[in-house]
Amino acid sequence: MDPATADYRAAEAAMLGKLHRIEGYLDEALAGGGEKSVARLRTRGKLTPRERIDTILDPGSPFLELMPLAAWGSDFHVGASLVGGIGVVEGVECLFIANDSTVKGGTSNPWTLRKMLRLQDIARENRLPLISLVESGGADLPTQKEVFIPGGAMFRNLTQLSAAGIPTIAVVYGNSTAGGAYVPGMSDHVIMIEQRSKVFLAGPPLVKAATGEVTDDESLGGAEMHATVSGLADHLAADEHDAARLARSVVRRLNWTKAGPGPRGPGAPPRLDPEELIGVVPDDPRTPFDPREIIARIADDSAFDEVKPRYGSSLVTGWAEIHGYPVGILANARGVLFSEESQKATQFIQLANSARTPLLFMHNTTGYMVGREYEQGGIIKHGSMMINAVANSTVPHISLITAASYGAGHYGMCGRAFDPRFLFSWPSAKSAVMGAEQLAEVVSTVAAGAARARGQDFPEPMQKAMYESIREQVENESLPEFLSGMLYDDGIIDPRDTRTVLGLALSAIHNAPIDGAAGFGVFRM
Repeated sequence: MDPATADYRAAEAAMLGKLHRIEGYLDEALAGGGEKSVARLRTRGKLTPRERIDTILDPGSPFLELMPLAAWGSDFHVGASLVGGIGVVEGVECLFIANDSTVKGGTSNPWTLRKMLRLQDIARENRLPLISLVESGGADLPTQKEVFIPGGAMFRNLTQLSAAGIPTIAVVYGNSTAGGAYVPGMSDHVIMIEQRSKVFLAGPPLVKAATGEVTDDESLGGAEMHATVSGLADHLAADEHDAARLARSVVRRLNWTKAGPGPRGPGAPPRLDPEELIGVVPDDPRTPFDPREIIARIADDSAFDEVKPRYGSSLVTGWAEIHGYPVGILANARGVLFSEESQKATQFIQLANSARTPLLFMHNTTGYMVGREYEQGGIIKHGSMMINAVANSTVPHISLITAASYGAGHYGMCGRAFDPRFLFSWPSAKSAVMGAEQLAEVVSTVAAGAARARGQDFPEPMQKAMYESIREQVENESLPEFLSGMLYDDGIIDPRDTRTVLGLALSAIHNAPIDGAAGFGVFRM
């Protein structure tokens, strides 16, 4: 790849434009409930959720925020009133979940719940101590029908994390009422702040309405009461910074160690410049690109040991290291998956499981090949073989959607439904059952044929209008911000940050043991 060419400069300009669009949406998430809400927080001497996380993290250490665009395109605020991600505390990688009280008092809407459950899954799968920064008014009452019943999984998960020996820590910064009171109640370690933390199942007005008892916040659920009378609080902090000190102290005393193998070394930086990743993917998704150009800019020392390079060449497979962690890579080279690529992928996935090596799937696929020749050649059974291998592989998977991810190829490359430990997208990512043009052509043609078969008039302009309407709808629903808003990925990342993000994800993964599959399902040969 030559960054001096016109093709590279065009791809770079297109990617920068997409990044600018995504950064605008990220700014919405970072702004929380807006300037007035944040200013009101300041007058009360409180910090924003990201600032609270920063006070707990080891100084200078990275924080990998996850799903910042949750709820994008919905009726709810971008970010879903919740900040989550992975950061290092006293040398221990922890999963943070922080309510954003500047957005409707930190109440939980349906997207808040979905994001919360996904974050808890990440803590469980990767064996990460969970730190909950709590300030929430409980469920968003107008949407309670979508929150209350499935919301019980949030509390179930907390207790199951504890039972699995994964520590849970709750730092209560303000109100934690109704169902929210059970977050500290079900956590292993609880820190409350004098005159700030309020934890009760029902506040004074509801208590009076239900029982006739007249009480006040402090005696009903204040931090002092819980530290001295109820015993719910394990530690009593003077202010938010003191609460951060106590949280760090709790983590330091966990005696926590990783259960997976460490990196083989610090990992030499790539010989090719990761900054050049900004111009790898052409703006036109129909234009192919070589995924080896990406691998050479994210792998340690740009070293990549390719397996079967001359067989099934539409799929690149091989071994590399990223920040010292060994990884097997499957990367689409020319979009379409044929029988050879499917068989090649199946064997490589088995090899990775035998070697207990995590897998990185780099998506740029339009799906499995169609047509009489390929059907007769067994594309269904071979594609099914690949999907079987992905589904039953037990080494950790990371998926990175760099461009197209369509049809069953999305499944074979370990899409969201196949539970990769992490799934990230580039701003150039697109995903749907098929490309927008193909889907619109199929639907409009079938609709026109059906109408004419019934003797109804379906003129060409009507078919064309239907085609354009469907194409536009699918195009919009294939955009990375739409997919990220639906929580179909864990975040959209700048291509130039890919090596860093993958390194952080691999490090988090190795908190848990790395085990290969003992067996797979029946492969239809």
